[in-house]
Amino acid sequence: MKRNKLIVLGLIVAVMIAALVGCSGSGGAKDDGKLIIGVDDKFAPMGFRDEKNELVGFDIDFAKAVGEEMGVEVTFQPIDWKAKESELNSGRIDLIWNGYTITEERKGKVLFTKPYLENSQIIITLADSDINSINDLAGKNVGLQSLSSAADALNANPIKSEVKSVTEFADNVLALTDLKTKRLDAVIIDEVVARYYMSKEEGTFKLVEETLAPEQYGIGVKKGNEELLEKLQNAIDTLNANGKIAEISEQWFGEDKILK
Repeated sequence: MKRNKLIVLGLIVAVMIAALVGCSGSGGAKDDGKLIIGVDDKFAPMGFRDEKNELVGFDIDFAKAVGEEMGVEVTFQPIDWKAKESELNSGRIDLIWNGYTITEERKGKVLFTKPYLENSQIIITLADSDINSINDLAGKNVGLQSLSSAADALNANPIKSEVKSVTEFADNVLALTDLKTKRLDAVIIDEVVARYYMSKEEGTFKLVEETLAPEQYGIGVKKGNEELLEKLQNAIDTLNANGKIAEISEQWFGEDKILK
């Protein structure tokens, strides 16, 4: 009887060890030929829902092309952008890829690919606004996306101490909605996003010429998963060399904006 109990116990221990080993892989989604990409699905034109509620955008097409080059199946997981690094580190997603700005703080949390697109944080206001410079934000109500690089850009500028109020939103769409209803005087936002909405609603908005902060977009990989980072970067480099990413850029931006 004791011998049978020992055999059963041994089998249980073996199963538990196998399960632990299976769960401890760096991301887990690479070995089975899949990549789960975390996105903000309201970040046009990088990744957003179209009129059919389908996920589209530059980064969406870019990721699909990279997945094809890597020979893996790509799926997209909309996430709370405030929790993006937590989602990555927990293993619920394999990559953060949706207009993800490279910052020194984020470099301490994730691995980054080489930058692939230039961007800047800018001020967008209504077309008839009297805001024409950064200094004109003094005494104004400003909105931005929560825990975004827009917040970093505003916090790093001396004008922050003169702004009347700063309201944080879950996404840029909500911030722009409050701007249009004049609950806000201005929104700090990614230039690529601002220009997209300006093209869709001509005559509604204007951009302030001064920029708050230049920046670059990259793709975030979980710390410790250098193998995935290398495979990802190799695929991007190949698509850069054969012109595929430039082609996608032309489709979305009307020009080749990709960093080589």
